[in-house]
Amino acid sequence: MMGSAYNHTTEAPATFILVGIPGLQSSHLWLAISLSIMYTTALLANTLIVTVIWMDSMLQEPMYCFLCVLAAVDMVMASSVVPKMVSIFSSGDNSISFNACFTQMYFVHAATAVETGLLLAMAFDRYVAICKPLHYKRILTPRVMLGMSVTIIIRATAFMTPLSWMVSHLPFCGSNVVLHSYCEHITVAKLACADPKPSSLYSLIGSSIIVGSDVGFIAASYILILQAVFSLSSKNAQLKALSTCGSHVGVMALYYLPGMASIYVPWLGKDIMPVHIQVLLADLYLIIPPTLNPIIYGLRTKQIRNRTWSLLTHCLFNHSNLGS
Repeated sequence: MMGSAYNHTTEAPATFILVGIPGLQSSHLWLAISLSIMYTTALLANTLIVTVIWMDSMLQEPMYCFLCVLAAVDMVMASSVVPKMVSIFSSGDNSISFNACFTQMYFVHAATAVETGLLLAMAFDRYVAICKPLHYKRILTPRVMLGMSVTIIIRATAFMTPLSWMVSHLPFCGSNVVLHSYCEHITVAKLACADPKPSSLYSLIGSSIIVGSDVGFIAASYILILQAVFSLSSKNAQLKALSTCGSHVGVMALYYLPGMASIYVPWLGKDIMPVHIQVLLADLYLIIPPTLNPIIYGLRTKQIRNRTWSLLTHCLFNHSNLGS
């Protein structure tokens, strides 16, 4: 009897209804336009970064390899949610099937777990390059890079697989209206007829460990980098390094702060932050970093900027010659 009561295949609704951003329905069209522009920019910029790094044998250093993987993950993360968001905001097509909902949940949260690991790997790369330049190639060997990448992916998979299984196997026998723009696991779990606390607690603890450790190590890396920068005799070199570090920290803040708000605010109570602000922050932290990362980490780098310009001029020149 207990088994049949918790059988999600008999109790689960065929579809969920995604509300979008509760309380901001009048702004949905403007949000759709804004998201479309950012998503198009993110796809074009990240595709360009991947293409340039993949095609140029001179850009095979660890930093560029991590950047290439980051660009690919950014596209997966944004593509997991933004097309459906735009559909909800522009045409009101807000239904999503049960299986599609949990597939979206898995990919978007796994991608965010991979992304935070990559940001840590890139911070470590910059630390080694600036603080231990003579040992750079000896420390960051291809084997070490592969090990770091595999560890990041295994960690994300090991975290998300149990969480998705727990939430998808909850009995859903009541409302199917999700007060969110995508299938965010806490919001979906709250619709269950059973106590969602085990999955929510697992998510809270797992996210705190992953994000907390990554942010701590990233902060330590940049503190050591800044110490090395301030020891430089050249003021121009100091200003250049500070500008680069400042832009990196700014993009990370746009990623981590809304992400941590979406993790902890539901546990602190509804009165801490209005629902529409919670949902808006959760939406933006999935699209703003993919839009800014290729610019801050990629196109601001002289080597990638030069290679990108060469590739674009080569393509345009060949195209014009073919046309004539």
